[in-house]
Amino acid sequence: MNYRNKNTNSLPSELIKKYNWRIWKVLIAGIIAFAIFIVMISFGIFGEIPSFRAIEHPKSNEATEVISEEGKVLGTYFVKNRSNVNYSEISPNVINALIATEDIRFRSHSGIDFRRTFTIFLYALIGKKQGGSTITQQLALNLFSEEGRAKNFSKRIIQKFQEWVIAIKLERNYTKEEIITMYLNTVDFGNNAYGIKSAARVYFNTTPEKLTVPQAAVLIGLQKGITRYSPTKNPERSLDRRNTVMALMVKEGYITEDQFAGEREKPLNLHFNAATNNDGIAPYFRAVLKTEVKKILEERSINKADGTPYDLDRDGLKIYSTINYDMQVYAEEAQKEYMKTLQAQFTKSWKGRNPFRGMEKLIDQGIKRSDRYKALKSEGKSDDEITTDFNTPARLTIFTWKGNIDTLMKPIDSVKYYKLLLRNAMMAMDPKTGNIKAWVGGINFEHFKYDQVKMGKRQVGSTAKPFTYAVAIENGYSPCYEVLNEPVTISSPGSPDWTPRNSGTPLPGKITLQKGLAYSQNYIVAYLMKQVGPTAVMNEIKKMGITSEVPAVPSISLGTFDASVYDMVGAYGVFANKGAWTQPNFITKIEDKNGVVLYESRPIIKVAMNEEVAYVMTRMLRGVVTGGTGSRLSYKYKVNGPIGGKTGTTQNNSDGWFMAISPDLVAGVWTGCEDRAFHFTSTRDGEGANSALPIYAGFMKRVYANPNLKMSKNDFEAPTGGVNIVYDCNQYQPQEETTSELDKKLGF
Repeated sequence: MNYRNKNTNSLPSELIKKYNWRIWKVLIAGIIAFAIFIVMISFGIFGEIPSFRAIEHPKSNEATEVISEEGKVLGTYFVKNRSNVNYSEISPNVINALIATEDIRFRSHSGIDFRRTFTIFLYALIGKKQGGSTITQQLALNLFSEEGRAKNFSKRIIQKFQEWVIAIKLERNYTKEEIITMYLNTVDFGNNAYGIKSAARVYFNTTPEKLTVPQAAVLIGLQKGITRYSPTKNPERSLDRRNTVMALMVKEGYITEDQFAGEREKPLNLHFNAATNNDGIAPYFRAVLKTEVKKILEERSINKADGTPYDLDRDGLKIYSTINYDMQVYAEEAQKEYMKTLQAQFTKSWKGRNPFRGMEKLIDQGIKRSDRYKALKSEGKSDDEITTDFNTPARLTIFTWKGNIDTLMKPIDSVKYYKLLLRNAMMAMDPKTGNIKAWVGGINFEHFKYDQVKMGKRQVGSTAKPFTYAVAIENGYSPCYEVLNEPVTISSPGSPDWTPRNSGTPLPGKITLQKGLAYSQNYIVAYLMKQVGPTAVMNEIKKMGITSEVPAVPSISLGTFDASVYDMVGAYGVFANKGAWTQPNFITKIEDKNGVVLYESRPIIKVAMNEEVAYVMTRMLRGVVTGGTGSRLSYKYKVNGPIGGKTGTTQNNSDGWFMAISPDLVAGVWTGCEDRAFHFTSTRDGEGANSALPIYAGFMKRVYANPNLKMSKNDFEAPTGGVNIVYDCNQYQPQEETTSELDKKLGF
């Protein structure tokens, strides 16, 4: 039997010390190497680490908000649809759902939850996945990486340690409330909603402070996978995930079992509003506004602290507009409501006729303006190939008043279809302040981007007649002065004689100027033009704010010049505002994301005409509505108030207008096709009283029905010094028998 010495398997103490020292050296070297590695990361050796200043002022691509006069958001400009909120503006339901789901020890750890980090490995061994990042670490990742987690394993390891460094910086310099707020302001909720404010609006059409427990659970549940658990793409999974989040809230004591039982069976109840730059009301207005704000900031050299220009899509500005939210909604509703009817009238009027005979040039022009043509050209297609493409049926999405329709049709036919689609624009303004309250620049911004309020200009027709009448009143004529309603010829040196025709059958015999305007008689305004001259009328038009070219020729009395709805509303504001032109304005102020005011508007006011003349013109324009071409406003549409107005119809019924004034609101409506060559076949359908006035009627019905808008029913205020011009023809007529021709003209 062999006996072994009991110390045979024992190592000498010197050897044990040697091995222990080696282990300690490895451990110490590892700790030093790790410390050096962390220091190198913090110095950005393995990738840029944001400085404390950058962390304090993160570049978060925050959306710029356009705000109505009541403080409601009209829409946003963004690359990422993000709008920030404060901690106090976030519902506790959101905070509780986030902590219960993502980081239950959030309030106790210092940025890194080592207990959770080390359990990742244990879960991995049994085949389970568990996220190891705290809310602070996730915020850190959001702040320094727009791409999210790296796909490369080695880069991902580096990224994780970068998160640690930034997370510790965050915890040292911010409170827990600030960290969770920053996180909720930066996180992606899918469907182009970045941050809790945008998510609340996009998915539930609400604000963060009003989010209920199930709503909060839906949004927080998205953080496990914005596509997999999307309530719009995968509603069943979203519902299951919502209930999982609520179950975790029960586990952490944030809600009771009874609350959970009452909520778990409820549907998602989404009120989804997809986030695009076109979303929200007043899209045409917001497009024009964006250009104007850029211009203001550039012309005034208003830049960021570092000297770089502001980016409206990224820098989170707040643009306070003059638009009244309710009035804007009413204007858009009125347009949609009536344009369906009007388009049907227009289409019916062309039944059995060919509107495109001789219009090949315009169709070709329409083809070349189309996005399809531009895309084919950019691909290098020849003209013949493009012609073939436009004559080959293709799947197209077409706008109709019943909604977008996907159909199979030749692209050239879609061009023709749109040529016969009526367009419409409207603007309403407070004449005293110049503040624009409603702006509808077209019928559908998705399909037709061109703004017809400020950018577009069309022939104004008979809506220009009041300008000539105003000059005549300034020159001593009374509205009660009578003129023989017969053709008038005006001769101008170097120009052919001008003898306008009357539209329809003229009223017979002598009629007053008041009646001539009320019934839009061309002979009467031509007579006045002959008396006062085109230069005086042109100067008056310019003083009233029309910026487009107005030649000093007699035909401007019939509105042969082009003008925008924007300018025309401003001009009519002179009548309603006691002779003062106030520049139409749509911006109140611009603030940066910290609330610092960058720009404030100041009203621009100029005296354009005598107050007494302006008041007399309000009387004459009231006559158009009470007993003239605008009378259907009251007898048909039952809109009764201190409203004056003027209808306008251009040659061949190409443009229909209605301009309206009241003490509190001036408005203009235009209707016509894209090209003037396409028009109504009859004046009955194409006149402004039928193609434009009804939209104003629908708008004002809604405005008067809303007591919150406080629209006055009081009439225009007479000048404090009284009115010397006789406008009450019952008083004027007896004087006519005993006065001279000059007295008649002067109104005595």
